[in-house]
Amino acid sequence: MYAVVATGGKQYRVAVGDTLDVERLTPGEDGKVSLRPVMLVGDDGAVTVARDALASASVTASVVDDFKGPKITVFKYKNKTGYRRKSGHRQPLTRIHVDEINA
Repeated sequence: MYAVVATGGKQYRVAVGDTLDVERLTPGEDGKVSLRPVMLVGDDGAVTVARDALASASVTASVVDDFKGPKITVFKYKNKTGYRRKSGHRQPLTRIHVDEINA
């Protein structure tokens, strides 16, 4: 069984036991997060995409780690004017482990 969930402005295809890095999530007291909305659920060739069927669906995952992603360098440059700006960014990420899919 697999599901497609949306979190952090992106969509991910997940199955039970998968580990993936998503944008920073705040876990509950038990260290688990519920990923909603579920966009699609697939099970042995049967695909469910109806909104009313997926309204109660959720994916439960446990938080493994919080960390920063790779450094991205932003460099702005304009020719012949001496304009140069250099900055960087590291996106905060959360590593999660998918525990169950409720569909």
